[in-house]
Amino acid sequence: MSVIVICGATATGKSDLAVSLAKDINGEIINADSMQLYKGMDIGTAKLSIEQRQGIPHHLLDVLNVSEDASVAWYQESARSHIAEIESRGKNAIIVGGTGLYIKAILDELNFPDTDPEVRERLNALAEKIGGPAMHERLAKLDPAAALAIDVQNLRRVIRALEVIEITGKPFTANLPRKESTRYPEARQFGLVMDRQSLAERIDQRVERMWAQGLVAETRALIEAGIRNGRTAQLALGYA
Repeated sequence: MSVIVICGATATGKSDLAVSLAKDINGEIINADSMQLYKGMDIGTAKLSIEQRQGIPHHLLDVLNVSEDASVAWYQESARSHIAEIESRGKNAIIVGGTGLYIKAILDELNFPDTDPEVRERLNALAEKIGGPAMHERLAKLDPAAALAIDVQNLRRVIRALEVIEITGKPFTANLPRKESTRYPEARQFGLVMDRQSLAERIDQRVERMWAQGLVAETRALIEAGIRNGRTAQLALGYA
């Protein structure tokens, strides 16, 4: 069977559906939620408990400390390795999550140039000096398509795009996938949708559960564990 992807907005029921499907088709689940990679970020990310997983193996959950940074390149390699291992045992891989770039990284032949600490440090220093909007203007001159795709407020992505341009000598958009460059052409993708009122009610209920389950205490523990030192983990919604 082909790789199966279940994606959609928060609280649409992705995780529960994936468990049910895995039980029916002899599957194992690969997490595609960038924040469920982290140990200790359980309540605030609505991570399924061991009991809720109902014996279905879940991969790429709780694999990083909150002080560590995740990269799409690392995730791509890890997820594809898990897919190959799952399929080698005659089982089916089910990818579940709401981080669209992670899902694209699995399915498409995205190219991720290496980082250069010196270039990155120089660009960060320049950003502190001239500001985010000016950095975005620099990107617009070098790669107009990338500037259109990257929000001016997303300084981290702006700097990454400028870094890639400097390292490769090519536009950042040259590294984006083409339609014909699909790693798993038989992959089946299912996007869950729900009417806005019902979804808003489900999100409200989820937030109430998070407070009741101890979100404040979990956040304090994450601060002690170093979440403020992790550029990726501290971006998680809710904890800030």
